[in-house]
Amino acid sequence: MRVLLVGAGGVGTAITRIAARRPFFDEMVVADYDPARAEAAVAALGDAGARFRAERVDAADEAAVASLLRRHGCDVLLNATDPRFVMPLFGAARTAGATYLDMAMSLSRPHAERPHQECGVKLGDAQFAQAADWEKAGALALVGMGVEPGLSDVFARYAADELFDEIEEIGIRDGADLTVDGYDFAPSFSIWTTIEECLNPPVVYEADRGWFTTEPFSEPEVFDFPEGIGPVECVNVEHEEVLLVPRWVDARRVTFKYGLGREFIDTLRTLHLLGLDGTTPVTVPSAAGPVSVSPRDVVAACLPDPATLGERMRGKTCAGTWVRGVKDGAPREVYLYHVVDNQWSMAEYGCQAVVWQTAVNPVVALELLATGVWSGAGVLGPEAFAAVPFLDLLTEYGSPWGIREQ
Repeated sequence: MRVLLVGAGGVGTAITRIAARRPFFDEMVVADYDPARAEAAVAALGDAGARFRAERVDAADEAAVASLLRRHGCDVLLNATDPRFVMPLFGAARTAGATYLDMAMSLSRPHAERPHQECGVKLGDAQFAQAADWEKAGALALVGMGVEPGLSDVFARYAADELFDEIEEIGIRDGADLTVDGYDFAPSFSIWTTIEECLNPPVVYEADRGWFTTEPFSEPEVFDFPEGIGPVECVNVEHEEVLLVPRWVDARRVTFKYGLGREFIDTLRTLHLLGLDGTTPVTVPSAAGPVSVSPRDVVAACLPDPATLGERMRGKTCAGTWVRGVKDGAPREVYLYHVVDNQWSMAEYGCQAVVWQTAVNPVVALELLATGVWSGAGVLGPEAFAAVPFLDLLTEYGSPWGIREQ
């Protein structure tokens, strides 16, 4: 297997460090708009980097990405960029005849008149609109294969196959007790992505109603997270699992709730009130004359790079899937989860916990595709594949998962 990894930020760099320890691929080309970032990711591997090489590419330039895929004979494109680049990379993979894998899906657009009641363009709609073409060509796009979405969807499939006869509700629940020394506000993941998913209308699925939306940060609940993290208030947030799980898993209700914390929510609301969450460029003065810049990119530039926060971070992050239903005629409720301690991920890989937890799952998926354990055609989510081989291999990577009866 020859892989083109597009994006050498925190998650992309973590992918290289995890993949370097596995023998399943022949070469990984690490490409970024900033060639210095790609070169740094490869250089950091030292002697383990013989199968890696750095390149420059603009993720928005579909033709250039397709050309890079062909030039290096890559048969897989792994997208580790912001979701705004999903569609050009998705298109480049199809043009070049490569398998495509991402960790987030094409962007949504709220309903024009009823944004907090009805869906407009949903996450992934642009990709699923091309599913028949991918399937007809015998090509595979594995979408939403990070941690959330990704591992959380694998958990949903495992619950349906192994733990339940009927599922009433599947709820993705994400929480952490992470702190960052020296910062009052320092997101542990891309602020661009965080703004996108937290301020858009959250989507909920119900079998008798389909997909619908609610107000941001709605339906607060306190969820008790395992391994010492403890109770965290979680709220509805727009996320891909709600759009993916019902396509392959029979459940009466599907939700996603994120443990953000009151201060984080208030900060996001303030950004929205000031228009600083916007992506449409505005013109601002500079020493070199007027400059056109996206307000959201300004916010990102003012905050620390999440990939650099590892030495200052303390605590654990937990991704998991809560499932309620019936097994052998009796009610059952479980939480399947994956916890990463920042101290461990920094010591073992030099990567902070959130980006490492995101990165390990696409690498596991790549190995399953390389060995033929997973295969398919079309635009497919993680739920479309057998869960047990994935979870077994994740444990082999040194990162076991857990299950708690509720």
